[in-house]
Amino acid sequence: MTTTSEFQVTGMTCGHCEMAIRSEVARIPGVDDIDVSAQTGKLVVSSATPLDDAVILAAVDEAGYEAVRI
Repeated sequence: MTTTSEFQVTGMTCGHCEMAIRSEVARIPGVDDIDVSAQTGKLVVSSATPLDDAVILAAVDEAGYEAVRI
């Protein structure tokens, strides 16, 4: 069973922004899939087991952006 977490990210404007976020979130153990769109400002993280939102938010922060769970 897959768990999906969705976030609204502020500050993303281009493909480089998407790549920076994808790179940081991909470092989180257990992440299976990452869908990030500068156009919609959404980040969707899929995993086999539930992930701590704080860990994902910290990764987005590390990439230089802010996010909130939606």
